[in-house]
Amino acid sequence: MSSENNKASVKKVVLAYSGGLDTSAIIPWLKETYDNCEIVAFCADVGQGEAELEGLHEKAIASGASECHIVDLKEELVADYIYPTIATGAIYEGTYLLGTSMARPIIAKAQVEVARKVGADAVCHGCTGKGNDQVRFEGCFAALAPDLTVIAPWREWSMVSREDLLDYLAERNIKTTASATKIYSRDANAWHISHEGGELEDPWNEPSKEVWTMTVAPEDAPDEPEYVSVEMEAGRITKVNGQSYTPYGALMALNEIAGAHGVGRIDITENRLVGMKSRGCYETPGGTVMFAALRAIEELVLDKTSREWREQVGAKMAHLVYDGRWFTPLCESLLGASQPLANLLNGEVVLKLYKGQAQAVKKRSPNSLYSEEFATFGEDEVYNQKDAEGFIRLYSLASRIRALNVK
Repeated sequence: MSSENNKASVKKVVLAYSGGLDTSAIIPWLKETYDNCEIVAFCADVGQGEAELEGLHEKAIASGASECHIVDLKEELVADYIYPTIATGAIYEGTYLLGTSMARPIIAKAQVEVARKVGADAVCHGCTGKGNDQVRFEGCFAALAPDLTVIAPWREWSMVSREDLLDYLAERNIKTTASATKIYSRDANAWHISHEGGELEDPWNEPSKEVWTMTVAPEDAPDEPEYVSVEMEAGRITKVNGQSYTPYGALMALNEIAGAHGVGRIDITENRLVGMKSRGCYETPGGTVMFAALRAIEELVLDKTSREWREQVGAKMAHLVYDGRWFTPLCESLLGASQPLANLLNGEVVLKLYKGQAQAVKKRSPNSLYSEEFATFGEDEVYNQKDAEGFIRLYSLASRIRALNVK
């Protein structure tokens, strides 16, 4: 909790604003709690959709903000955060493609940039005291702007429920479209959408059809498969079905194609950074296809030890991104370690999309190490099978010596 001296010193705050119930209540609360300080609303457009942004500026001003900055970060998010992360192979706890996690550092960085632009002395977020996002945002603030005061209302105010927030706004005649009934908590960006709450809080409940929004149910997907071609250069998708796209454009195209086939759904109970478990459903249709395409080319071009190293980097990177440590030397080191391997990921993959699955069925790369001439079971001129005897003897030498010593 901020000290009284800190409260008195805060004159201008940049709030990460979504227009939802929480941030609508935060604006008047800040003005009342921090000696009528000026509130500048900031919204990051990370591909959450036009509906989420519609009327946002007007809502912010009506709630008491002096300004509202909506910053378009969609291309930068995909090019500079998503692509480098997936090139490492980062998957959290085996299934989560880090959709929420990857967006947090770019949002925090843009929020700091707005704070510098308007001369703010504080930044504010609406993350709860139980979640990962508070750590992600504040870790970024610490790395980028340690001089700014950080305000986290959910750790300060006495309100504990949606009803409390609605009453708070009603008392101040601030309009909101929110209601006391909110079945799910959702977070969306270009890469994915997450769903928590409602029946998902009980892991014995199967998610209902009302949970999912980006993908059709696999059982309702077309009965005929669809084939999609993906071309990449240095681990970055450049073409979908022969058409050139920007990084964001490629993701949007694949989201639409894969979502129609129910691709990209997961239902997991994950370990939060703060120590508790949470159950969430995630939809990452285009990202799932991209990931499958990258791994398919990787199978062709990476030798055994290189792939083993990439897997180690990916495992470490998954925890780093999830834990909100993007702006750290370790992150730079991991990204630097993965880039030479990513530079080899050139080629084309054809994926078969069918009933929730994305399977790479064709793949080729100019950097491929696969040779039919070497791999054939038939007669060849490049491999003498007798050579394997000496190789195996040396490869198992330590085991042989150990066994002889035992005798």
